[in-house]
Amino acid sequence: MSGRQKVLLVVLAVLLVLLWVVAVAGRRDGPGDPGAGPGPLARLGHGAGAVDPATVTVTCLPPAADPVGTADGLVVAFGATCRLRVADPGSLRTLLLRGATPFEVTARAPGDADVTVTDEVTPGPDGATVAKVAVDRETEVLLRCPGGGGCTVTVARS
Repeated sequence: MSGRQKVLLVVLAVLLVLLWVVAVAGRRDGPGDPGAGPGPLARLGHGAGAVDPATVTVTCLPPAADPVGTADGLVVAFGATCRLRVADPGSLRTLLLRGATPFEVTARAPGDADVTVTDEVTPGPDGATVAKVAVDRETEVLLRCPGGGGCTVTVARS
């Protein structure tokens, strides 16, 4: 074994020991804290992947009041059904839909798959309903209000 090979072997051994020490030091025991929020990797892309509400057009049946743009996004109030047309975002983005009452969302899956996905969104522990729809091209998203009693959904910025 030459001198260079010995040095390379020692450097590799030291690097492996350092990686092991970092892995052991970063390990967490216990179940974790769900209220602590996202980790550092999740924060890297925070807000970068949301659909811009300005690229969404709305058609509701029966016709509802015009959508209202707010600081939070685009507020859509409708009776039975509403069709959202999302312009091509250019890459994979997330359409965020928030409400206070249950609603149903139907959309085509991203990519080349010929699949339509439907989800009944119900309030979580905090009382809010949130739906996240993956969008990678011009897409139509159908919203339905159970019972036809009326729903209000916000196309959120983040």
